[in-house]
Amino acid sequence: MIEAVSIIGSGTMGNGICHLFAQYNFKVNLIDVSQDALNKALATISRNFDRQIAKGTLTDDQKIQALEKITTYTSIKEGVENADLVVEAATENLDLKLNIFRDLDQYAPEHCILASNTSSISITQIAAVTNRGDKVIGMHFMNPVPVMKLVEVIRGYQSSDETTALIMALSINLDKIPVEVNDYPGFVANRILMPMINEAIYTLYEGVAGVYEIDTVMKLGMAHPMGPLQLADFIGLDICLAILKVLHDGFGNPKYAPCPLLVNMVNAGYKGIKTDEGFYRYTAGSKDLIVSEKFKRS
Repeated sequence: MIEAVSIIGSGTMGNGICHLFAQYNFKVNLIDVSQDALNKALATISRNFDRQIAKGTLTDDQKIQALEKITTYTSIKEGVENADLVVEAATENLDLKLNIFRDLDQYAPEHCILASNTSSISITQIAAVTNRGDKVIGMHFMNPVPVMKLVEVIRGYQSSDETTALIMALSINLDKIPVEVNDYPGFVANRILMPMINEAIYTLYEGVAGVYEIDTVMKLGMAHPMGPLQLADFIGLDICLAILKVLHDGFGNPKYAPCPLLVNMVNAGYKGIKTDEGFYRYTAGSKDLIVSEKFKRS
């Protein structure tokens, strides 16, 4: 039975996952190397609860109760020692994740399930650095976590039937819709999504159309709620690049090669919303969608 959950990483995904579990009455330990980052995450979670209150989906008392469920730690050892489930939501970097899972295997209780929120990295490879491969699984939430219904449950080569069934049931109890998938590069969501985003960037790179035009075609012509270039900004261009590299390396197929424009943008520090500019420019407090000066058509 899962009652106590530890979340590794307090960024966008980590604080969203923490928010979700706390809202559903789990005891949650939120872990990061920086107390400042943890304080920022708690402030974000509080604001997001306020949005739910404004919409009438949460009460003030429920917010208070949920926040009381959250404890912060800067030590993995202390933060996971009583966990029934750990969800790792650190940066999409293989070496970092492997080091985290080595520590988790050492410090988490023997019964504890170790899950990764990775959007593309092999669960089988992550599990191989532990001595509990049967209890390692992927739990890929979508952003924003409290809102999006899907959870990709990625079954590694050693993930047991028991672990998989428990995580599927847990996801349903969190009012999510879990989908079980096998462990291959990009899983399902990003194996399909990232080549589309990459092709949209190639379409811009080759001068076929501009940012606004590409996104408008996909929104109005394909009924997408958000154009692929805006979505790339929302995900983070650095994350898109990292996932494409995983796909390219994993399959060895040139169709997954990242567009040179994407590579240049990330190298130059234009990563989307997180840096206030990608294909669009973002201003705090404004919902206007303004194409970056670099891509405005004369």
